[in-house]
Amino acid sequence: MPDPTHDPQRDARPTLEAVAARAGVSRATASRVVNGGAGVRRPLVDQVRKAVDELGYIPNHAARTLVTRRNGAVAVIIDEPEVRIFSDPFFSRQIRGISRELTAHDAQLVLLLVEGSGDLDRVTRYLAGGHVDGALAFSLHTDDELPSIIRRFGVPTVYGGRPERPSPGTDAAAPPVPYVDCDNRGGAREAVRHLVSLGRRRIAHIAGPRDQTSALDRIAGYHDVLPDAGPALVADGDFTAEGGARAMEELLATCPDLDAVFASNDLMASGALRVFHERGIRVPEDVALVGFDDLESVADTTEPPLTTVRQDIEGMGRLMVRLLMERLNSGTGEWPASVITPTELIRRASA
Repeated sequence: MPDPTHDPQRDARPTLEAVAARAGVSRATASRVVNGGAGVRRPLVDQVRKAVDELGYIPNHAARTLVTRRNGAVAVIIDEPEVRIFSDPFFSRQIRGISRELTAHDAQLVLLLVEGSGDLDRVTRYLAGGHVDGALAFSLHTDDELPSIIRRFGVPTVYGGRPERPSPGTDAAAPPVPYVDCDNRGGAREAVRHLVSLGRRRIAHIAGPRDQTSALDRIAGYHDVLPDAGPALVADGDFTAEGGARAMEELLATCPDLDAVFASNDLMASGALRVFHERGIRVPEDVALVGFDDLESVADTTEPPLTTVRQDIEGMGRLMVRLLMERLNSGTGEWPASVITPTELIRRASA
C-alpha cells in the first residue's frame, strides 16, 4: 500500500534540464557550466551555479569527463612496502599535503602501492587504462621501472624527490621530468657543520639507501664538510629505526671513539639513540646526534629531544600537486620548472 506521506517530487534527483530552466538558459549552456566547459559569459555562469545550489544538483561524472576530457583523479604512486608506508610518518605527512591540495582542486587521490612485480603489472594496467589525469610518484629507487612505464603511456607526472639522471640510451629529446625536493645536500652540510662547531672531531654518518637520490645527496653533503672521513665512519641504514640501530652498532664496533653522529633521517636517529641508551652512552655529553626531516612524532618525543634538519614535507606534497595542475591546465603543454625547497637546522637537546 503506498505511503501517503511519501512525496516523489521531494525524492526526485534534480536534472540538468531543471537547472537550465531555473537559470533561464539552454541545456547546452547549463551543461558547459556544470561540467567545466569554456565559452560561457560570466553572468550566465553565475545564474547556472545559483540554480545548481538551489536545486542541490549533483553533476554526472561521466558527462563531465566527456566535456573536459578529465577524470578528476590523480594517482599517487609509492614504491615502498606497505608496512613502511603506514608506519613511517614521513609518508603520512606527504600524503596529507597531497590530499589537501587535491581537495582544493576538486580532484580525487588514488593511492597505488608498488611492492613487487605483481603490483607493477597492476599499476601498469591501471595507468594504461587512462583512469587518471596525472600521477605523483615518490620514493623511487635507481632500478625502478616506473619512470619508463609512465613515459610509455604519456601520463603527466611530477616526482617527489630528484629522480636519477637518465641512463645512457634514454631519449635525449625527452623534456626534463619535473620534481619537488628539498635541499638534501645543503641540509646535510648544515647538520655536519653544526657538529663541527660543537668541537666534535670523530663525526660518523648513518646513510640512507644508496639507491635513492636523497640519501646520496646527504652523503655528499657530509663529505663536503668532512672530505677526509673514511669509510669506517659511514654505515648504511634503510631509513627505518631498526636500520638505524643496526648501523649504530656497526659504527660503535669500528669507531668506538666517535663523538658525534649525523643520521640521514629522524627514524634512523631514533634507532641510534636507543642503542646509546642501552649502552649507557650519554647524549649529547658523550656523543652528539643530529637527524633529518623534523618529524614531530619522532624528534619531539625522543629523550633527549632531537636536533634535526627540517624539510617542509607537507608543503612539498602540496607543491607537487600545484606543478601537476599547472601542467594539466596549461594550454601549451609545457612543464613548469622543478622546485628545490630550503631546509633549516632545528636545534634541540641532542646536539
